[in-house]
Amino acid sequence: MSPPRTVSGFLAWRAGLEPDHVAIEVAGGPALTLARWDAGASAVAAALRERGIRGGDRVTLRYGAANWPDFAVAYCGIQRAGGVAVPLSDRLSPGQLGHALADCAAAAVLQGHGVARPAGVPAAVWTASVPDLLASGSKMAGEPAPVRPEDIAQILYTSGTTGRPKGVVATHANLTLGAPTHPRRLRLAHSERFAHAFAIGTNAAQTMLLNALYARPGALTLARPTPARFARLLGTDRVGTVFLVPSLAIELLDCGALAGQDLSGVHLVGSTAAALPPAVAARLAAAFPNAAIVNYYTSTEAAPAEVSMIFDPSRPAALGRPAGGTLMIADSAGNPLPDGETGELWLRSPYPRAYHGDPDTSRATFRGDWVRMGDLGRLDADGYLYLTDRRQDVVKSGAYRISTVEVEAALHEHPQVAEAAVLGVPHPVLESVLAAVVVARAATPEGALTLPAIRGFLSTRLADYQLPAHLLVRDNLPRNEAGKVLKRQLAPLFADTGEPDRTGAP
Repeated sequence: MSPPRTVSGFLAWRAGLEPDHVAIEVAGGPALTLARWDAGASAVAAALRERGIRGGDRVTLRYGAANWPDFAVAYCGIQRAGGVAVPLSDRLSPGQLGHALADCAAAAVLQGHGVARPAGVPAAVWTASVPDLLASGSKMAGEPAPVRPEDIAQILYTSGTTGRPKGVVATHANLTLGAPTHPRRLRLAHSERFAHAFAIGTNAAQTMLLNALYARPGALTLARPTPARFARLLGTDRVGTVFLVPSLAIELLDCGALAGQDLSGVHLVGSTAAALPPAVAARLAAAFPNAAIVNYYTSTEAAPAEVSMIFDPSRPAALGRPAGGTLMIADSAGNPLPDGETGELWLRSPYPRAYHGDPDTSRATFRGDWVRMGDLGRLDADGYLYLTDRRQDVVKSGAYRISTVEVEAALHEHPQVAEAAVLGVPHPVLESVLAAVVVARAATPEGALTLPAIRGFLSTRLADYQLPAHLLVRDNLPRNEAGKVLKRQLAPLFADTGEPDRTGAP
């Protein structure tokens, strides 16, 4: 039989086929089989209904990396009870947590066992852990509440790189789109385990949770992720697939922890959440000799729609070759542009998502099956997609519109640059000029990363109008939990730059 088109229904189908399969494992810690996941979800659903949770009620999940098994059980238990799962980071400030709870009208918070009630939770919202719920027992029947594919399954908050996070609503039909319909068609069949270190509450983490359901291998992660620990995890003979973000890829490559690890069993390294600089992709290909390096282009709003491509040195900046009818390049009004022109990117996503409680922004982002990505890009003559920049990150300098993505990619080719972020800062004549913030590699010689040296390096790779007018060297770049650089936190560093050729200092 084909699996039901709901998340918890798919869990029951898969558990019936492979009850002893380990779906999620925290290295050195708990492991979750499909049978335990399914039984736990049913028990949580019954306990939630006894606590008054009804169809459509929002229940938030606040878990850290060590609690992936309980998070997975709670997530599917909420949905099996007919509720809506709202994953959140356990690192939110009281103000951020309070905003999310109020925005989604949360009825309860499920969190790790033994964790104190967090500040910012309104008095009307109760908190509990999975062990608390299961210990309380339930007098209700164990049959799950009826859930339909068109029912809301989750609300996931955006990363908030450009403003306050927005809740993105997804139905069960959206989350199960593309899920396998036969046990012989499970994803990633080349692997026994896939490894990741994504923080719960991010879109990438939700993809990993669904991979644990829809893919052949089980998920393997860490209670306290660090580059060194993650590198050791990848050297085990069970890991055939690795998922990461570009910032973690850079840390892995630079920290030296991959040296001595047997990575020959890794056949796929997937990067998501941000643009993967071509220089970093080439280094990954060298570090993982048997792996395909794949860049995934999607967003919280567009998922599960995506564009992906195996890194090709002959097209290092290409994101993929979208199938016909899955991507549109349009003008600012959403009208399709002729082939070859640069415009706004839209992805087609059946059973599309929407912004919670924000119909005006939803209308601007979601149009039928089409989702506005907020990025600018183009298709070349062979149909390959190239990302120009985030719409709000393009810098207008004099008569030119400059892609910060292109400049950052060139900076990553510098042997002493570990990380780089580029943004526009005001200029009295040109409107804006480029400013670069870089992180130096360990043992970088004194004076190697000066503005003249950087401009000289880039001058053979970029046009003169693309060269930074300002440079700051910092120990790190501000990032959110999804690994994206928070450029709005960098702009104030250049508030008093004076003349355009001033070199910043740490």
